[in-house]
Amino acid sequence: MDEQRFLECLDADFTRLRAVVEGAVDAPVPTCPGWTGADLAEHVAEVYLHKTETMRQGVWPAPWPPELPDPLTALDDAYRQLVGEFSTRDMADRALTWYEPDQTVGFWLRRMAHETVIHRLDAELAAGVAHDPIPADLAEDGLDEVLTCFLAYASAEYPDELGEHLADCDGRTVQIATEGAGWQVRLGPAEVTVVRGESASEAGVFGAPGAVLRWVWRRADDDAVRLDGNRWVIGKLRAMLGVTTQ
Repeated sequence: MDEQRFLECLDADFTRLRAVVEGAVDAPVPTCPGWTGADLAEHVAEVYLHKTETMRQGVWPAPWPPELPDPLTALDDAYRQLVGEFSTRDMADRALTWYEPDQTVGFWLRRMAHETVIHRLDAELAAGVAHDPIPADLAEDGLDEVLTCFLAYASAEYPDELGEHLADCDGRTVQIATEGAGWQVRLGPAEVTVVRGESASEAGVFGAPGAVLRWVWRRADDDAVRLDGNRWVIGKLRAMLGVTTQ
């Protein structure tokens, strides 16, 4: 996906999130225990502002978080600042990120597009409305991001986070696949590795791109996808994703 496509998806999902969360400010968010719609709006506003200030300052902003107005006003202002910052920068410009292999503004554009689509799903659940479809290209890129930048990277850089889960893994694999893309995820024994493409595996998770993305982010149950093979290794993958996508 290119810069323009990420911006299009970011704007579409923000617009949808903003529209549905306004009617759910007091409603619980099923996928974010303890949160209401107002908490969700405030969280997204804080994330947008944090990334905007990180790009502006070149360091992690501190102290944090700032005092915010009411959640919906804060959300509107934070989004305006975020897209304004993107409009002034080249995607190849250097920017501090938590993912060492990619220290660019483009990383944050991609990350904010995916942050927004996932929280748009949360807002729809809180509002009790049907999910808008997730475009296939965005969903497949989101799968690549979460498997590579979250799961595999965390297992190598922060092994203690997944230590108890990796301890009894022996290198068995799970194939994640949609109509247009696939990833083989190898669990352990020392870390998680991810390879693009389709290969023979002990287990598999298959489905439409949006459904698989929702499953990976724990915004959908097993009935949203097709599970094949060894359910133990699928359960291990699901547990690790729960740790790395909190």
